Amino acid sequence: MGYSPAVSGIALNYNRVHFEWRRNSGQYSTTMDARTAKYRPDVAMAKMSIASRSSPVFTYTDKGGADNWSVARGALGSGGARWLPVRKPALYAADVLATMAGAQGIRLKPVKVVNRISAGTALVTHQSAPLREILRDMLKYSTNLTAEMVGMAATVKRRGKVSGLKASATEMNAWTRSALGVQGMRLVDHSGLGAANRMTADAMVGALVKAYDSNALRPILKSIPVRDENRKVIENAAIKIDAKTGTLNFVSGLGGYMTTPDGNVLAFAIFTGNEKIRARILKADREAPKGAKVYNTRSKKLQQKLIGRWGAVHSS
Repeated sequence: MGYSPAVSGIALNYNRVHFEWRRNSGQYSTTMDARTAKYRPDVAMAKMSIASRSSPVFTYTDKGGADNWSVARGALGSGGARWLPVRKPALYAADVLATMAGAQGIRLKPVKVVNRISAGTALVTHQSAPLREILRDMLKYSTNLTAEMVGMAATVKRRGKVSGLKASATEMNAWTRSALGVQGMRLVDHSGLGAANRMTADAMVGALVKAYDSNALRPILKSIPVRDENRKVIENAAIKIDAKTGTLNFVSGLGGYMTTPDGNVLAFAIFTGNEKIRARILKADREAPKGAKVYNTRSKKLQQKLIGRWGAVHSS
C-alpha cells in the first residue's frame, strides 16, 4: 500500500514511486518516476511488468537489487496513475539524484548502498521546516512515514540511539506513562499501522486532556466539518471539531477536541473496527475489499451522531 512504505532516515516523495500507464492501440506503456510539481525523473530501481491476470492487482518481489512490481492487465483500463511504496529508499534517493545530476551534465557512477559515510565536503545544506509545521502537515494529510520518522527521531533525542521501530515505540509507551500519566497504550510503531498496536479510547482521551493544558496540540489538528445524516456539511455549525482521523479497512477512528455551542471544550476518542472481517481479507484484496467503503461511511455517521449528542448533553 502506498501509505505504508519502508521507513528510513532519508525519504524522497514519502518513499513512494509514481506509476503511470497509458493504452494506445491496445498496447500499454508504463512509466515509473519520482515526479514533483516541476520534474519527472525516471526511476531505474523500481520496475513494472504487466501480467495477464485479473487479480491480484499488484505483486511485489525483491529481485536483482530492485523493487520489481507486476500489475494485472485486467485492472488497468484505458489509463491511470498511482503511487506505490518504495522498499529500497536508499537506492531510490540515490537513483533520482543521479538522474537529476545527469540532466545537468554531471555523470555519476552507478548507485550502490554503502555502510560507511565517505569523507567529503558538504556542498549544500538544507534545513527542514520547523517541527511544528511538519507535525501539522502530518496530522492533516495522515502521512504515516512522517509519524514513524518523527517518533524515531524523538527516541534518538531522548536516548541517543534507536535500534528499531518497535524499540522506539516501547520508549514512547514509557513516555506516555511518565509524562502524560496514561495507561492503556501498547504501541509497536508510531503510525498505528501495526496490527499489534493496542490503545483504549479512555487512554486516548486521557492523553488529549493532558495535552490540552499546553495548547500545543489543538492548534495543529485538522478542522473536521459537522455533517448531517446525508453526510452534507452543515455550514456555520454550532459545534467546532478539531481532530485526527484514522482509517484502515474496516477500521475508523476519530480523536481530538470539540467545542459545544455554549463554549465547553471536550476531549473525545471514537474507535470502531471489525477485526474478524479484517482477518479474512486476502492480501490480493486489500486494495479495496468488499464492504469496506460502506463500513467506513457508517462509522463516520456514528462519529457525527455521538459528537452531536455530546454537544447537546454537555451544553448548559
